[in-house]
Amino acid sequence: MSASTNGTIVLVGVAVGVYALKSAAPLVLGGRPLPRWLERIATVAPAALLAALVVASTVADGRRIAIDARLAGVAVAALALWRKAGFIVTVLLAVATTAAVRALS
Repeated sequence: MSASTNGTIVLVGVAVGVYALKSAAPLVLGGRPLPRWLERIATVAPAALLAALVVASTVADGRRIAIDARLAGVAVAALALWRKAGFIVTVLLAVATTAAVRALS
């Protein structure tokens, strides 16, 4: 099999798995409310997972940690969000910072 075929098989497998997981909860719970502790976790889990993905994709370079211009861009974006900047402003600041650091390196 070619790498393209393997990639397609993995993609279809992941899609089927995600669909099964997303449909399992409503089928199992059947309209019953979640326990309070699980509901609290479910409300904060997406933000924590997104933050983990951002950090992992920012500092990961294959099998090693890479501190480069991407980290500077994410740091500026975090600072902009902390200062309550708008989404477009935050993205533009992050892009400009990343480009500037790459140009200077």
